[in-house]
Order: sequence, then C-alpha cells, then structure tokens
Amino acid sequence: METASIDYPRGVTFEQVWAALKESSAKFEQEMKESRAEFDRRMEETDKKLGKLGNRLGELVEHLVSPNMEEKFNELGFAFTSTSTNVRVRNLEDPNESFEIDVFLENGDVAVAVEVKSKPDADDVKEHIDRMGKLRRHADKRNDRRKFHGAVAGAVTSDSIRKYILKNGFYLIEQTGDTVKINIPKGFVPREW
Repeated sequence: METASIDYPRGVTFEQVWAALKESSAKFEQEMKESRAEFDRRMEETDKKLGKLGNRLGELVEHLVSPNMEEKFNELGFAFTSTSTNVRVRNLEDPNESFEIDVFLENGDVAVAVEVKSKPDADDVKEHIDRMGKLRRHADKRNDRRKFHGAVAGAVTSDSIRKYILKNGFYLIEQTGDTVKINIPKGFVPREW
C-alpha cells in the first residue's frame, strides 16, 4: 500500500505551514466576530424600527376605536360621563404595581378599562387580567369603591381569541367600518374587579 506524502515547497517547514494556518484561522474568527457583531447591531436596529411601527399601529387602532366607545357603552346603559386615553397609574411605593390603561371610561359607580390591540392574543388578555388586579388594588388604597370592568378592543380578532376574551369576563370591542361594536353574546356577565 502506498502512503501519501505532502511535498512542501523548498525551504518551507511543517511548523511554518501550521503557523500560517493558525494565523489564517485567527483572521477568519475575527472576521466572523465582526460580522456577527454587525448582524446583531442591524437586528437590534430592525427590532427598534418594528417596535416603533407596532406602537404607531396601536395608536392608529386606539384612534379608530376610542371615539365611538363611550357612545356604544352608553347604549348598553352605562351612562359614562368621562373617557380618557393613555391613563398612567403610578405606584411610587412599588413600581411593579404601576400600569397604563389605553382607554378608561367612567361614571360615579362604574369604570371600564380597555386594552386596545391591533390583533389581540392570549398574552394580551392575561396581561389585562393582571392590570385589572392592579387597578382594583390601587382603587382600594384610595377607598374607591366603584365596580371595575375590563374590555379588549381589536382591529382583527380571531375566533379563538374572541372566545378567550369573553370567557375571562371582558367586553369585546371590534372595529366595524367607521365605528365599533361591543360584541357580547346573550347572557354575557362581565367580570367585576
């Protein structure tokens, strides 16, 4: 059996070839690190741009659904006298208890906190349940005995999320043309906080 041998150019040793390979490998690794860093920077930049786009889309949906919301709830017998958007509630003692409400409708006895999403999902509903608990605790600390209800508004809502929203006792607000409708089934009983 014949064995293969490597013929090195005259005057070049194995150690020199090995050193050249190591140097080449080190340069390649450095180029890969730089390339990865550039990729990460561009991904972070893209994420920021997408986040801003998502926020702008959310603002658009809020502007589409907010104007008719008070009227639609009043048709259900609420008699809301005040509607506020982007209500921030800060708890200076515990920042984890701070929160924001997209649309807040209120009268002397009842208030509805509305979470507005372009396309609500299960996590949005869970976060709103948490937000409603924070709202109740905040109100209790101030002896505010009003009843609090929640609602989720969406421009596009899947059937499974519709069911999930209603199952959790939230009013469902959906965009229909140039207005909104409060989509509640017969016998719906909203959850109170």
